[in-house]
Amino acid sequence: MSIDRYKIKKGFRAYTERYDIKDEKIRLKVVHTEKVAAIAERIASSLCESQEDIDLAWAAGMLHDIGRFEQVKRYGTFKDALSVDHAKFGADLLFCEGLIDEFGADTMEKEEFWILETSIRQHNRYRVDAELDERTRMFCDILRDADKIDIIRVNIDSTPEAIYGVTGTELRCSSITPAVMDNFRQQTCVSRDVRVTPADMFIGHISLVFELVYPESIRILKEQGYIDELLGFTSKNPETAETFKEINTLVREYLAGREKENV
Repeated sequence: MSIDRYKIKKGFRAYTERYDIKDEKIRLKVVHTEKVAAIAERIASSLCESQEDIDLAWAAGMLHDIGRFEQVKRYGTFKDALSVDHAKFGADLLFCEGLIDEFGADTMEKEEFWILETSIRQHNRYRVDAELDERTRMFCDILRDADKIDIIRVNIDSTPEAIYGVTGTELRCSSITPAVMDNFRQQTCVSRDVRVTPADMFIGHISLVFELVYPESIRILKEQGYIDELLGFTSKNPETAETFKEINTLVREYLAGREKENV
């Protein structure tokens, strides 16, 4: 017994049909889920020999944002700070309240339950638990990489209203908090604790590239080209526009270095 892709796809389709697909936030998350699952599958294929492990990584991608749908329905926002921790919320729905039964739980093994729950609970954390065993950590990192890669795409294919709850004008006119750039210059993910303005949130998403673990993740990011579009952001705020020149340089130098490591 193992992961049944058909049951997971069927369960996901049935579950998301309970929500208003006309809502851009809901539609965004349906597409995001499918993209993350596909990216996770590709990353896993570069690391794992067994189809069972590849299927497990794919399944984590399909289930990782289950909590987002009910979050939007109840609170109308993706901002965890204004609602709930969507990763914990989704894992609780799946593994504490029994929602996993709708996704073919009867075919899954105990280890698969553990890895799915752990990777879903930890996919939005600033850092995963240090005490995780190597195998579980790998699946967490696969999911986190896939999620980060597609968040870059979401910033191009979706509106600021859907992602940040602000207009495009508000985003383009906003300033950058100094602490955000202090984080960014360290080539690490910008902490949510220091993000204040819409531009901070946007830059926080760009900083996700610094956290990608696997060589295949860097290859996918470059192939897709969305990071280049994101770096082409034009701000109407003169200080923000000037700072974006530095952001461009930092990201491009970092990615060039990672590519050399992977040759």
